[in-house]
Amino acid sequence: MKIATRSLFVAAAVSALSFAALDAFAAGGGGSLPRTETPRPSPSQSKNTKEQARETDFQKAEYLIKAEQYEEAIPLLQKVVADNARDADAWNYLGFASRKLGKNDEALGYYRKALAIDPKHKGAHEYLGELHLQMNNLAKAEEELNVLKGLCPTGCEELEDLEADIADYKSSHTAPQG
Repeated sequence: MKIATRSLFVAAAVSALSFAALDAFAAGGGGSLPRTETPRPSPSQSKNTKEQARETDFQKAEYLIKAEQYEEAIPLLQKVVADNARDADAWNYLGFASRKLGKNDEALGYYRKALAIDPKHKGAHEYLGELHLQMNNLAKAEEELNVLKGLCPTGCEELEDLEADIADYKSSHTAPQG
């Protein structure tokens, strides 16, 4: 009986820590949590085994990214885009993982591919704005913010997140008055 209770306690603690880590990541300077543009079908809804494998790779990569295991996620996402070069969400996640690893030029290329496929991909615009801030290019980040304002006239999470990131950037990069 004690072992079962201990196992439940450990499982609850691990779960709580996982959520706490994700919340801390989102609240920290690392930008928002990654998200896809539209809900993706479950692998069981896919029509063939190649689609099922691609979706399973995407789901594994998404889990790894949320666990901040970017190096491990990248090969899975590369398999996804090798099978379907028109997957804007996978290109966006490749950009996200690359940016988190400091591979800014690669991230820029991946975000551009995502936006070439889906020019209205709000996540890619947000993350591209965050990349521009990381590269100390406030003007380009503000361009992405303006795009999001057009895509989200009544507001959206991506717009709010990039606005907050730009405000943080401005407050931390202002020259002292003297």
